[in-house]
Amino acid sequence: MSAFQENLEKLAELAIRVGLNLEKGQEVIATAPIEAVDFVRLLAEKAYGHGASLFTVIYGDNAIARKRLSLAPEEGLDKAPAWLYEGMAKAFREGAARLAVSGNDPKALEGLPPERIGRAQQAQSRAYKPALEAISQFVTNWTIVPYAHPGWAKAVFPGLPEEEAVARLWQAIFQATRADAEDPVAAWEAHNRNLHQKVAYLNERRFHALHFRGPGTDLVVGLAEGHLWQGGATPTKKGLLCNPNLPTEEVFTAPHRERVEGVVRSTRPLALGGQLVEGLWARFEKGYAVEVGAEKGEEVLLKVLSTDEGARRLGEVALVAADNPIAQTGLVFFDTLFDENAASHIAFGQAYAENLEGRPSGEAFRSRGGNESLVHIDWMIGSEKVDVDGLYPDGTRVPLMRRGLWVI
Repeated sequence: MSAFQENLEKLAELAIRVGLNLEKGQEVIATAPIEAVDFVRLLAEKAYGHGASLFTVIYGDNAIARKRLSLAPEEGLDKAPAWLYEGMAKAFREGAARLAVSGNDPKALEGLPPERIGRAQQAQSRAYKPALEAISQFVTNWTIVPYAHPGWAKAVFPGLPEEEAVARLWQAIFQATRADAEDPVAAWEAHNRNLHQKVAYLNERRFHALHFRGPGTDLVVGLAEGHLWQGGATPTKKGLLCNPNLPTEEVFTAPHRERVEGVVRSTRPLALGGQLVEGLWARFEKGYAVEVGAEKGEEVLLKVLSTDEGARRLGEVALVAADNPIAQTGLVFFDTLFDENAASHIAFGQAYAENLEGRPSGEAFRSRGGNESLVHIDWMIGSEKVDVDGLYPDGTRVPLMRRGLWVI
């Protein structure tokens, strides 16, 4: 077996054993780009080998997406398969595990009218809400695992032939996910212990807010009442531990939807709706982004942020050390799963109930500062030039990161 095939086998094994922590007899519902069919078959083999009762996969196709956005009537862009997502939500609540294969061409929809892309994105967000709620509430175990899509590889390595670019991207994926370790499962156990130590420290300190300072950034993010930090392996409502993201380097919590003030500038590009958003910046007053702009991709961004009132408020703040395996590749991945785990970040939109004590819903969730929205857009604001302090209500500050590195 080649070194590549050995690492691919390890990655698939990690997705099932560490990512999902699949239980015997569980169903798996997978989504993936159609180009990933061979990798999905390997994942299915591993899942059945670990006792899965049924492995169902739903494929996405960028070519069909382009045809729709080019040819469908205007009113057709307001449609999305709500029936599919309602069925997925029902399956999750009945115990099916959720496996998402990520990796797509970040430029797949370039050249199409941004207003049509944004309109379709809004419809998709509305239809997906039942499934998103089930996932964000951790009613079942779920994970995201990467695949080296050729379009993605060409975006990361634009100067290389496609075959070489794909090989280089797989190498970076194996490094970032620790699949290239001699014992990846043991490596993830050690990594989870480290993340859990950071989570315990932050939960003990009960900071009132975080203060980010760096080039173009002077942002105070108030934290929700009874907020909880999370990171690494996370328990479902039934107590089963899973690792939602492969890779993951973050510890994260819920901001208070009305207590964010200041200005902030992105440090990495954001892939959104098949287009790249670069040079993203925002100014917040009382939790609301009163001004938002971008050097590239602004029109798509603003359309998505018009989805609802909560789309311009924050639903997540995450701290990520700048010396982690993803950042150490030196690459910009043009993929949120990777780039968000290479740098500290914030997210416009929906907050996670898991980040509030008792996992409240409805009015209890809102009254403690939890943000509600049909969207959740992570964007990166951390780097080796950004400092982060924890703030207490009396103004006392505690250094958490200096030049992007933990000091706790």
